[in-house]
Parts: sequence; C-alpha cells; structure tokens
Amino acid sequence: MTAAFFLFFAPMMQPGFFSRLLDEWAADGQEFIHVKLPNLIAVTLIALVISRLIALATRRMISVAEQKNASPMRLSQVKTFSAILRTTLHAALWTLTTLQALSILGVNLGPLLASAGVAGIAVGLAAQTIVKDILNGTLILLEDQFNIGDTVRISGMNGVVEAMTLRRTEVRDGDGTLYVIPNSQITTVANLSREFSQATVNVSVDFSAPPDEILELLRSTAMAVRNDARFAADFLADPQVLGVDAMRGSEMVYPVLFRTRAGKTNAPVREFRRLIRLALEERKMLPGDPYRTFHEYGGTDRSPEDSARRLEASSTSAAKPVDITALPPQEHDPFGG
Repeated sequence: MTAAFFLFFAPMMQPGFFSRLLDEWAADGQEFIHVKLPNLIAVTLIALVISRLIALATRRMISVAEQKNASPMRLSQVKTFSAILRTTLHAALWTLTTLQALSILGVNLGPLLASAGVAGIAVGLAAQTIVKDILNGTLILLEDQFNIGDTVRISGMNGVVEAMTLRRTEVRDGDGTLYVIPNSQITTVANLSREFSQATVNVSVDFSAPPDEILELLRSTAMAVRNDARFAADFLADPQVLGVDAMRGSEMVYPVLFRTRAGKTNAPVREFRRLIRLALEERKMLPGDPYRTFHEYGGTDRSPEDSARRLEASSTSAAKPVDITALPPQEHDPFGG
C-alpha cells in the first residue's frame, strides 16, 4: 500500500510539476480553441442546415399533395410518409454528426465502428424480410400505386384495400375474407379504381334474328341506360355496339362496350342485361345456343308448296315405324365438332 501511494504521488513532489501541468492544459486549451472548436462549430452548422433542408423538403411534399387536391386518405398517407422520412433522415444525420464530433475530439472510433458493423450485419440477416417490406412499402407510397379504398388485384388476391402501412397491406375480398400481404410480396399491382372502368357485355342471340334489327335494338337499349338519371353521372362516353363478334352453332354474339367512372360499371351493366332480356322476349327472339345447329331460314325464304312438301315428308317419316336394331351407332368426334 505504501509503495503504491509513493508511486502515485512521487511525480507530484518533483519541482515544477504543477507548472508543467498548467502549461500542458493551456496548450491543449489553445489547440481546442484554435483547431477543434471551429471544426465542431462548422460540423454543427452544416448539420443544422441539412436538418432545415430535410424539414423543408418533407413539408413541400405535403403542400404539393394539398395543391393537387388529393383525397383525405392520400393526404394522410403523404403526411405519414413525410414524418417517417423526416425522422429517419434526422436520425441518420445526427448519428453521423455525433461520430464526426467524437473524431474531432480525438476519440478512437475504431472499436465502436467495428462493434456497430458486427451488430448491423446480425440485425440485417435477421430482419432482411422486414427491410424489404419497408422499402417496398415506401415505393408504393411514393409512386401512389394504390390507396385505401381502391379495388386491386395483388399477389393473386382481389379485393378492396382496407389498410396499408410501410410493412403490410390488408385486402378484403368479396366474401369478406381479409388478406394480410407483406409488401415485399407485392410485385405486380392491378388497380381497378383508377380513372375509368370498362365492361363488355356479350349479348347472345339466335342465328335466325336479323342482325341489323338486333344492332338497332342494342343501341337503343344501351342509350336508354346511358340516359337513365340513376346512371348518367357515371358514364364517361356513350356505349358502343361493336357488331357481330362471333358465330357458334345457332349463336351470334354482339358485344356492347360500356365506359364509366372507376368502379361504376356494375349497376348500368346489370340494368342493360335486364332491359335487353325483356326486349328480346317482347320481339319473340331466342337466345343463341352454341350447341344448336341452324338448318334453314324461316319466314319468306320458303314457298308454300315447299313447306307443304316438307310437312308431308316429316309426317310420313314420323308415322313410319323405326327399326331400332337398324340404327347406326352414335359416334361423337370431339375434334370435328
């Protein structure tokens, strides 16, 4: 104990010890004032300027969204993202500023940075999926790929977006099932709620119905739906009757194109189908059947004598007994139709 006390206080007992100590303190103080303090002030000022620019940029994002008359939900998303971006950038900025200040003061940052690097690698390996979720969620918000309330098709799921964060998106489909989708799994987005929607109604009518009469009936019925007060505000253009699209067996297909505001096609399309069903029934027109073969035209295409002969032949063949054992086997060629 005595030896340790002597070794500790022996230098202080030497002549001129305190004067040399004061001289070293004065030299260190002068170096700090002339060299280190200006560097610290410069680093701090630069950090404050960058912090101010970050705040201006994030506020500018919100003001641009307000000027574009964004929806309340979209504005809320922009505010949330700007707050997250501002906080993240400020944390990174002041972390780097602190490390730079410690380096100016002469603190050895080697062990600290080595430890931080090892910890960063461990966290990165353990949470790489979460990082992917957050990065993809950030891009979704920045690019405005979809918003809450939009009808979308993502990751094979169809439904309405009910909630979205930087890590996940919640989609509820038509039967009420709620899907929680990590943002890293969203690679392709089909947004059904942007700008406009289109629906094509394929009306099937029997081959015997005159095409020109059918086309005129479809136009008048579609325009009746277009001018209906319940649906007029939803249409962006008049319905288009595209003509005869296909003929299969006794069926002729007439497509009708409806273009409405996004997500507003269902109601007018349902009304059009109802009206066209009643109109076809009123005119005694049959629906088309791709498995029924059309053999002959009716109306004035046959003379009375021809009709009588056909009727007599059909009656004779119907009265004649049929030998079941002489009938040919029923064969069906799936490739020949």
